[in-house]
This record gives sequence, structure tokens and C-alpha cells, in this order.
Amino acid sequence: MTAELIVQDVHPTLRHEERQALGTDLQGMLVDLTDLALIGKQLHWNIQGPHFRSLHLQLDELIDVWRELGDRVAERAVALGVAPDGRAQTIAADSEFSPPPAGPLPTGDAVAYLAQRLVEVITRARTRMEQTAEYDDVTNDLLIEVVGQLEQQHWMVRVQLHG
Repeated sequence: MTAELIVQDVHPTLRHEERQALGTDLQGMLVDLTDLALIGKQLHWNIQGPHFRSLHLQLDELIDVWRELGDRVAERAVALGVAPDGRAQTIAADSEFSPPPAGPLPTGDAVAYLAQRLVEVITRARTRMEQTAEYDDVTNDLLIEVVGQLEQQHWMVRVQLHG
């Protein structure tokens, strides 16, 4: 159940259809980033095993970045006259991630799970990045930055699988 995208006619240079397309991409990115932050906290609270402390602290850093990026994505939507929807019901309904396992989780399993989720969100973010390039350079620049940060995070997580 995807929430209805609310687009107001308030932007001086972009057509309604363009803003609606941009709003759809920004909303999808907001859902992914918010969901990543929630997943990150679930892992943060439940990991156990070797390298617990370093992964526990790394997850806090990742979550902070995802929340900051999500805020910037939502604020860009508002600037375009699109109402972002970060309600829990919307995030749960629109999530494309498989949920993390409940309960205690070995650190190695958590890293593998997180690395795969990052691949998924990077793939969707790159598609959104390509789509926004058609209508708006400012939105596209923001998504380019999001992809760059996510890819760097993926690298930092992925290398822990080969330790």
C-alpha cells in the first residue's frame, strides 16, 4: 500500500508532471534511507560476537548518515512542493527489504545482511539518480551524493566479510 503522493503547484520552473516524477523518486529514496536507519538500530541492539564493539559503533555512524541523508531528501521534496511521507506505516508498507532476523544476531551474519541491503538500496538509488537527471539537476546532484555515500559505506561494510 503506497501512500498517495501529494504535489502542490508551488514551483516556479518545473511542471507538475516533472515534480511528481521527482517526488516519486525522492519518496522512494526517503523510504529506503529511513528503513536502513531502522534496520541499523535493530542490528545495533542485537549483534553479538567477535568485533561487537567496533560494529556496534560503526552502525551508529551509518545510522546518523542515513538519517541526515533522509532529512535532506525529504527537504528537497518539500522544496519541490511534494509532501514527503516518513510515517512508520508508510515505511513498513513501502519497504522493499527483507527484515533482519529477530533476536540475537552474530556479527558476521549482521555484516552480510547489511552488505546485501546496501547493494539493494544502491541499485535503486542509481536508477532514481538516472531518472532525476532528466528533470532537475539539483535533485540529481543530491541523489549523486546519496549514491556516493552509500557506495563508500558498502565498501566499509563489505571488507569486513573478508577478514
